[in-house]
Amino acid sequence: MDAALIEKAANALADKHRMAILMKIARNESVCCGEIQDLTCLSQPTVSHHIKILVDSGVLISTKEGRNVQLAINKEMMKHLSSFFMQLS
Repeated sequence: MDAALIEKAANALADKHRMAILMKIARNESVCCGEIQDLTCLSQPTVSHHIKILVDSGVLISTKEGRNVQLAINKEMMKHLSSFFMQLS
């Protein structure tokens, strides 16, 4: 895997709010963006900013279903990250 992709994904995870978002999605397999706002108590624009970073880095996958956006963990990216960190040990 490209080092730049690993760096971008790791950078996206280096924030307490984004980690909370990721953990929420991991517990529920997928969530709607509105649920993220309730979880973090952040404003809608701030939540959108964090979600954009996670999606752009490849950590999350977003799919639009009508008016809602569903978010899920990109399991392929997680496998690549896991493999990268395993190489370091």
